Amino acid sequence: MKLALAQLNPTVGALRYNTGKIACFYREAAAKGARLAVFPELAVTGYPPQDLLLYRGFIESVEKIVADELAPLTAGSDTAMLVGAPYRVDNALYNTALLLEKGSIKSAHLKTLLPNYDVFDERRYFTPSPGSRIDIIGGIPAAVTVCEDIWNDRDFFDRPAYDRDPLEELSGRVKLIINLSASPYHLGKQALREKMIGFLAAKYKAGLVYVNQVGGNDELIFDGASLAFNDRGELIRRASSFEEELLFIESEALFSPTAAPAPPLGEGIGSVCRALVLGIKDYLGKTGFRKAVLGLSGGIDSAVTAALAAEALGPENVLGVLMPSLYSSGHSVEDAAALARNLGIAHRIIPIERPFNAFLELFNPAGAPRQDLAEENLQARIRGNILMFISNREGYLALTTGNKSELAAGYCTLYGDMSGGLAVLADVPKVMVYDLARHLNEKHGREIIPARTLTKAPSAELRPGQKDEDSLPPYGELDPILHHYIEENLSPAEMIDRGHDPARVRRIVGLVDRAEYKRRQAAPGLRVTTRAFGSGRRMPIARGYDY
Repeated sequence: MKLALAQLNPTVGALRYNTGKIACFYREAAAKGARLAVFPELAVTGYPPQDLLLYRGFIESVEKIVADELAPLTAGSDTAMLVGAPYRVDNALYNTALLLEKGSIKSAHLKTLLPNYDVFDERRYFTPSPGSRIDIIGGIPAAVTVCEDIWNDRDFFDRPAYDRDPLEELSGRVKLIINLSASPYHLGKQALREKMIGFLAAKYKAGLVYVNQVGGNDELIFDGASLAFNDRGELIRRASSFEEELLFIESEALFSPTAAPAPPLGEGIGSVCRALVLGIKDYLGKTGFRKAVLGLSGGIDSAVTAALAAEALGPENVLGVLMPSLYSSGHSVEDAAALARNLGIAHRIIPIERPFNAFLELFNPAGAPRQDLAEENLQARIRGNILMFISNREGYLALTTGNKSELAAGYCTLYGDMSGGLAVLADVPKVMVYDLARHLNEKHGREIIPARTLTKAPSAELRPGQKDEDSLPPYGELDPILHHYIEENLSPAEMIDRGHDPARVRRIVGLVDRAEYKRRQAAPGLRVTTRAFGSGRRMPIARGYDY
């Protein structure tokens, strides 16, 4: 039996568009002799559909599409379809893998384990399956599972998250495990996933095929990288990362040793770069934008954001705006202009000195400017207004350029540099931003990001001689503490026990906690680490707990 893994990029809620894409992949699979075409989790709706699932009309539309458009595709065909969709059974809604064959729904496989952590909130919408089942597919006893159903093995994970293990319930009775997934990317996820799936295939002595969604949906980026392992736990096929693909596997290969296992996955800063490029491209494309505008300061963050946007959208669709003030250094303007030339993007120079001076006169009627925080933030807000004016008048989406370290510590200005529709680097720590810059230069084989941008001390340039380290610890010391606190949920006491300076830990934790109100008003940020700001981290603004 030939299987086709249809790794596609759906748009959440775009039922007509997604159905057309599923039909296109299915016809190609059938034309090339596949007996089963497998699609990702909730492929009909896109993942995650969130509160769209609370609308009865939405669910009825999905069910009508499955019955009237997808199932009929299989009529008169030797190719069955296994597709993910929300589906009602006895008035309960399930996250379901539907097996469509000979024009009708042959069976419905209901998701058992409903994740309710980090960015997942499935218990809000779905009912868990009451039991696991086996289906005969192509004459092979198969367990059809949905995403989280394979992420609870007690022998692989030290502390399983759920009381049930769907695979354990079927142990010894299946020869093939099929998993429909919408598994979002973070750095390290691909390697973990491959290790776990290979372990499961060897443990259950079953071939295991895994098909994953690809594409960006709001803050989440799905990497694809669908997989096929034989019953010895050897990786025999891997689909592309961050691209749509129809991957074919002969079932015989799932039950015999392979002479040439797939090579190890190369996962590093390059995968982060590809994820962000895809995230930008899909966020704009799926929200109806074609072009982006951003401020160019001559600094590392705006340089990396511009380079990623140019790769995602094409340089002809990116506009950089240089907005120097009386505090901007000459090299900042030079470096920003050089970056624009290197990328081939359009750029404009709009000095902010005149509007800034007008505001200074307005707010200091009795004396000289104070050069205080209010005046520093005023410059950022003038720049934000300029970018939003261009966005409104000319149809650009404004990209913010702040990184995760700054956003965590509150080193950012509401309605200023935080103004925009997408925060590209909101989950990229400052040290990683430099890694991305070097990678981009190496990738292109030439200087895209000017050398001086990589070597000069970071500065917001909002007052004479200002440096980031005037307000923050050095990023090499800041980022590890932020990682412990945000991604590992360590308390200050636990971080101090790991050898971090007590005063520095308490200061950084205080900065993070006090800045929560800013992050609540920030643009959506693309997720590339294990814990991003956004739906995966929900902290109260008004709080009294101080450790």
